[in-house]
Amino acid sequence: MKVGDRVRVKESVIVYHHPEHRGEPFDIKGLEGEIVSFANEWQGKPISANLPIQVQFTKKFKAHLRETEIEVLS
Repeated sequence: MKVGDRVRVKESVIVYHHPEHRGEPFDIKGLEGEIVSFANEWQGKPISANLPIQVQFTKKFKAHLRETEIEVLS
């Protein structure tokens, strides 16, 4: 996976920060988006983030996900 890849959420992931469902549980399974960054380095030092992949789904909605929760679209 790399920045710019189109991905789809393949597992059930509940978020509470979706702009249209703020404060309510919302399952993003099946949503498609684009990888915008990886959280694997901070100030030049390697880090191990729990949710290292940031995916942009819409203009207003981004989420951090695990590699096992998404699949790359061809």
